[in-house]
Amino acid sequence: MSDSRGKILDALRAGRKPFPGAEPPSEYRPMIPRTTADADGLAAQFVLEAERQAARVHRAAGDRQALDTIVALLQDLKCIASWDPGEIALPGLFQALQGAGIEIGEPDDGGMEVGLTGALAGLAATGSLILSSGPGTYRTTSLLPAVHIAVLRESQIVPDLESWFAAQREGGFAQMRRASNTVVITGPSRTADIAMELVMGMHGPRELHVVLVAPGKDGARGLTTDVPG
Repeated sequence: MSDSRGKILDALRAGRKPFPGAEPPSEYRPMIPRTTADADGLAAQFVLEAERQAARVHRAAGDRQALDTIVALLQDLKCIASWDPGEIALPGLFQALQGAGIEIGEPDDGGMEVGLTGALAGLAATGSLILSSGPGTYRTTSLLPAVHIAVLRESQIVPDLESWFAAQREGGFAQMRRASNTVVITGPSRTADIAMELVMGMHGPRELHVVLVAPGKDGARGLTTDVPG
């Protein structure tokens, strides 16, 4: 450490601490007031806030309906960008894609129209998704294609970002340490930098679809053996 830098740091450490008599807060107040804590209420709030941010939420009653929804969204596409199917919390996904004649292309192929991912969590307060990248969960899948489809289970929805960080802290941030990056996605990509006119899809997908999977009669056992292909 240089002498000048050391002197500056020593002076800062020796400086008077601000608000020496201030007591730490006894009660935490979240940035966005929480309106509910039950699972159904969190799911409803997530849908409301996500749609306010121009995301399209498709609610599915169980895994089978979720698979049908994804195949319908992909329509006549023959190849998509995707996380490894095992990294998306939807049993039978790979077989469903095969049965529909849909292949998974290279994750860095910028010509893909659709990217399919899972999510770490959904934030009810803002309708946001939390995604991380790493082996099998490619960063480009949610960034390069014009359309992003994310699979989220209702059990993954938490009240807000503070709640999610608190859970990460309790786990020693192990999940975040394994990821190469962690991002919060709120609606499609947008900007109004030019002439204050809103443009969708400027820096990422112009459409965000969330397939929100509720517990259903098929949800516990999965669908691997029931999907054509």
